[in-house]
Amino acid sequence: MSVAAPATSAPQASTDSPKATIVPVAGLPIVALVLIGVVVAIARDARWGLVFCHVVGGGLWTAIDLFVGFVVGPIIGSMSIPARVEFSKRFMPKMLLIMPTVVTMTLAAGFQLARQDGFLDPSVSQHGWIVASFGVVGVMAVIALAYLEPANVAVLFELAKPEPDGRVIEKLMKRFIYTAGITGLMQVTTLIIMTRLVSG
Repeated sequence: MSVAAPATSAPQASTDSPKATIVPVAGLPIVALVLIGVVVAIARDARWGLVFCHVVGGGLWTAIDLFVGFVVGPIIGSMSIPARVEFSKRFMPKMLLIMPTVVTMTLAAGFQLARQDGFLDPSVSQHGWIVASFGVVGVMAVIALAYLEPANVAVLFELAKPEPDGRVIEKLMKRFIYTAGITGLMQVTTLIIMTRLVSG
């Protein structure tokens, strides 16, 4: 007489998956410190502080756009939908804080430096390069704040649902990644303009 083997339950989905958060509260003090630093540098017209904010902010903005568009994007594209959901839960909340902060510190400090150096005067020979840079970064800022961030927020709200729709997340993430790649290419144009400007 054979003894039936005890029934084993089917593998259950992991319950260790982190709950999606809209805003990572732990990062807010860092954002506040950065923005306060930018405001203080502008208020004091501190040359070093302005250069630091503009160079660091611009470098991070460029690196993030290029990295997200051309490195993270292809990796996400090869993932399964559940894996994309798990990645998005960790990645998108951080981007919600990082991108507006980086864009703000770059543009605010850059405008103040242009004013300090007299580049806002139309009679200056390099004024055309400044206008060109304003145009490019203006478009990138609009894309980052008015297009990328809404996609980011939409992903986070979808992830916060009890049963996120992986197809919706996939569509929104593609929008986010492709747009980051486009702004990454525009960043190269900005680098050309900036290096031309400082080289006289």
